[in-house]
Amino acid sequence: MIRRFTGWHMTGILVAFFAVVIAVNMLMATVAIRSFGGTVVDNSYVESQKFNRYLAQARAQDRLRWTDNVALDQGRHVTLALSDGAGAPIRDARIAAVAQHPLGRAPDIALLFHEVTPGHYVSNVRLPAGRWQLRADINSDAQHLLREVF
Repeated sequence: MIRRFTGWHMTGILVAFFAVVIAVNMLMATVAIRSFGGTVVDNSYVESQKFNRYLAQARAQDRLRWTDNVALDQGRHVTLALSDGAGAPIRDARIAAVAQHPLGRAPDIALLFHEVTPGHYVSNVRLPAGRWQLRADINSDAQHLLREVF
């Protein structure tokens, strides 16, 4: 037996279809809002005007040929090993860093480092569990390195 859909049936199917679309859109919007905790930059136009300066800083840092090895020790202190282009340890560096949660869900943590052996530095603060990005400002003998690490 063939059943014909009346106008009311078609209206019900159409309403159900759009209800599902709206529900999915609301779910996706809610997930997006809850998973992103901040802005990348406050003003993208202002940051774009600084782009050439950032490139010049990056080129100057590349000319230093410093290498860094960043890790966490068992106590969750950040460890940093620095060496120059020849592989010699960089001694007596002044290092200040900020650990930032990638999505801005936790407050930034300021870190200072002290040298434990030549070229090896340890942070003064332990990082909580989770993922962190480290932005380090490293100065040694009038040479400067601003680094985004892990």
